[in-house]
Amino acid sequence: MLGEQVADAIDRIEDIDGYHARFIPLRFAAMATPLLIAASAALASWIAAAILLATLIPFALGMALAGSVASRAAARQLDVLARLSGLFIDRIRALPLILGFDAQDRVTRQLDGATQEVARRTVAVLRIAFLSGAIIEFFAALSVAMVAVYCGFNLLGLLPFPVPETLDLSRALYVLILAPEFYLPMRRLAAAYHDKQVGEAALERLAALTPAPVVATSPVHMLAAPPAIRFESVVIDYGERRVGPISMHIAAGCVTALSGTTGTGKSSLLHALLGLAPVVAGDILLDGRPLSPEALRGEVSWAGQATALVPGSLADNIRLARPHASDAEVEDVARRAGLTEVVQTRGAGLATLIDPRGSGLSGGERRRVGIARALLRDAPLWLLDEPTADLDEGSAMELARHIVEAGRGRTVFLVTHSAAIAALADHRVVLS
Repeated sequence: MLGEQVADAIDRIEDIDGYHARFIPLRFAAMATPLLIAASAALASWIAAAILLATLIPFALGMALAGSVASRAAARQLDVLARLSGLFIDRIRALPLILGFDAQDRVTRQLDGATQEVARRTVAVLRIAFLSGAIIEFFAALSVAMVAVYCGFNLLGLLPFPVPETLDLSRALYVLILAPEFYLPMRRLAAAYHDKQVGEAALERLAALTPAPVVATSPVHMLAAPPAIRFESVVIDYGERRVGPISMHIAAGCVTALSGTTGTGKSSLLHALLGLAPVVAGDILLDGRPLSPEALRGEVSWAGQATALVPGSLADNIRLARPHASDAEVEDVARRAGLTEVVQTRGAGLATLIDPRGSGLSGGERRRVGIARALLRDAPLWLLDEPTADLDEGSAMELARHIVEAGRGRTVFLVTHSAAIAALADHRVVLS
């Protein structure tokens, strides 16, 4: 996933900062300082120094166990965090398509699920971090307590076993003052232990991150003339649903209407032409040549079932199809798409401001904006997916006649459920 690689390249660099700036220096201090303190304590009581060093053995075992578990938990956390970041970046890149196909709810559920998974993994990492801190505190307290008991019983002469040394008050106080400092560097190391978990996991991900291979760009079919299109045993597989095989021919320069029951793959064929549907078998031929994915993007007049809108005026939204179109051209296609009434009922006309959700526009009016874009683009190939849905029968037939008339001499691939509208086309194909 491209977005996941971008997240790794940016966020993981920040993750290793704490590892190098805090954890590594503290790890060196935690290795050297306790030995120096134990050596100093040995000058007053070598038994007390031995007690301090002996407590390092179970401490090291406990930290090794916590560390192995923590590294796996941190790696899993970074995996899900990278997936969330990648998912978010990829969905931002695909935002026009998400709006165009009205997939906001599904994407919101995907992001919510990924966020919840990150939260669960983060809690697991913090739980282990607290556990490693508890191990440090337990053995630190145990070490100080054992030294204190030894020194006290030695001073009082109450030790139940003989020892080759007798402490006085000054030597006992000296050892007791040094005992808490023995574990202080390791306490600081425990505070930075989360940096180690995240840093090592980040280094592993960065080591596995390789430059993306340079992929040859698919040749774009510059349509100088209306093309002929042929589907040969095309199969589209969405995972949970499979469409096809479908074979059909769309004649060049003609209006072809595609109809059939819901779920037979009408819209999927349009999406396949644009490289937006997963074609797993069969061939799509454009003027007899195999059509590569994404090759027709930007080369068609498109009107989908959901019209993506942007903040701005009504004219700005129509002009998306051809940014340099004149005001007169925008007004002409708005009239031909049946937006005259919409313009007249608003005092600002085509300068009326709308938001991305098209507040104030009905479903049919949004469809008309999509049709106006297709008319303004006026490409040799038109792909129209249910362009007259959300309109009453009379308005639908009137708009369909405008579309058929404007599409003369172009290759128009029209999906519709209406038999009356399909009858206006030059050719009709029914999927079952």
